Amino acid sequence: MRRTRLLLSSRPVRIAILASIAACPAGPSPRVLAAEGPRKREAEGREWVGAMREVHARFRGKKGTFAHFGDSITVTMAFWSPLQYSRKNASPDMEKAFALVKGHQREECWGKWKGGEYGNDGGMTIRWASENVDRWLKRLDPEAALIMFGTNDLGALELPEYEAKTREVVGKCLANGTVVILSTIPPRHGAGEKGEKFAEAVRKIAREMKVPLVDFYAEVLKRRPDDWDGAGEKFKEYRDYDVPTLISRDGVHPSYPKKYADDFSEEGLRSSGYTLRSYLVLLKYAEVIREVFEAKGPAEAKKK
Repeated sequence: MRRTRLLLSSRPVRIAILASIAACPAGPSPRVLAAEGPRKREAEGREWVGAMREVHARFRGKKGTFAHFGDSITVTMAFWSPLQYSRKNASPDMEKAFALVKGHQREECWGKWKGGEYGNDGGMTIRWASENVDRWLKRLDPEAALIMFGTNDLGALELPEYEAKTREVVGKCLANGTVVILSTIPPRHGAGEKGEKFAEAVRKIAREMKVPLVDFYAEVLKRRPDDWDGAGEKFKEYRDYDVPTLISRDGVHPSYPKKYADDFSEEGLRSSGYTLRSYLVLLKYAEVIREVFEAKGPAEAKKK
């Protein structure tokens, strides 16, 4: 023991030990980890690009077909259709996204693909979608499908069934070669923790199944954290959809006040729920077109 302690305490041994410690990587500093956080989240958030390119490689339908599967928040003409007519105060980035979508999407998908036969109708839940998605895919064979159910489900289903059936519907679309854009529901008056759990389930599905996500729920809370709910006392003087916040007086549907309809300024995007939803879907659909539908494959890129 004595001899061992002497050897370790000798100068040559100390130098060797210090050199070996210096040679070992110490791992990233807290500052480096903090800097890597946003990059890691961005990379994770774009995992869907490669996965959706693989899905799209199986697609054999008509280019530019964009189906919307959902309930009354989807079937209404206040969503999506107005984009083609008016985009007041739109940013250059938004106009660029619109030009890309306008040049790719088929004309009938702006407003004609509305109603139960197209996968959207009032009062419906993910159970309805589960029962009918095979028929919709056979009839429409869409290149892309926006899926948002959950508002009616809050009062009809528990979380496990909602999550399982959402996965099933997404899976059937992907198997068909249809790229899915999944969306969280908007927050609902009185839904509280259950609404957040439903939104988180959709985020989880999007991550695990590697599909693009529109986080409508989070965007509403980000833009109006304290007064998103038009059913609140603060907005009692307003009627129905004309309330100047993101959820209407019924506490369920997005708002659509005349003052801010189709106004894509920052104020408009925090005051008109349907305008905000159309904006978010437009940006994500444009990203899908750019990164998936119009992306060059390895062979094409090589030729170029």
